[in-house]
Amino acid sequence: MSLSALASLGRFGVFSMAILDRLLRPRVRIRSCVRETCRHAHLTTIRCVIPVVAVNLPFGMVIALQGLEIFGIFGAERLLSSLISVAVLRELSPVLASVLVAAQGGSSAAAELGAMRIREEIDATEVMGVDAIQVHVLPRVLALTLACPMLNVVGALAGVAGGYITAVFVKGEPGGIYMSQLWAFTQPMDIWGGILKTTIFGLIIGLCAAWHGFHAKGGAEGVGRAVNDTVVHSILIFITLNYFLTSLLFSEAIF
Repeated sequence: MSLSALASLGRFGVFSMAILDRLLRPRVRIRSCVRETCRHAHLTTIRCVIPVVAVNLPFGMVIALQGLEIFGIFGAERLLSSLISVAVLRELSPVLASVLVAAQGGSSAAAELGAMRIREEIDATEVMGVDAIQVHVLPRVLALTLACPMLNVVGALAGVAGGYITAVFVKGEPGGIYMSQLWAFTQPMDIWGGILKTTIFGLIIGLCAAWHGFHAKGGAEGVGRAVNDTVVHSILIFITLNYFLTSLLFSEAIF
């Protein structure tokens, strides 16, 4: 079992390097690849933006609700917005946005590639002498890599807005203090770190979706299995990787 898993990991690495090779040395017109990448990125963003907002907004509200209870003990309610901004920008929005991209965008890409493989469209593309990885795989991987950080920005704004709604409109905290303290402990690295993390997470989602969809087999059941494996594997990988990225970007020690 361990040897089989190691062999699969090796094949995944070779497949990922093949995608990187097509990116660095394109074998079709670059304009066509850019157009397809933008189209897939647009579709992914449209599909995921409402779920990202709908999830991050109430999470920001919950953080504000619980944070006020704790800060109220010490009379430090003014620090609430600082807690929300750091938590949302560093961890909450990057992870939640990436999970939703995996569930929506990654599963969609895997299903599309899997259906093309089952219907032998990919085989037909290769028979015609067209590079299937360049035409079908690379635009989807790049689209997910680009869409994930953009959705993270939207999710971060929603999370901060959710905290404002609870603190100011529900709990009656002064809105001016909330806004003035919002960036008190927030550093530029908190913003750029979240964007960097979601770019890496989007790449992981894209590679997993491409791998499972491109190698799907077994009819409709195989496509469903590819979709399920894409979501499960990509989420497990980037949530595990999130610890090391957070340690690297925001602290000095990993262990």
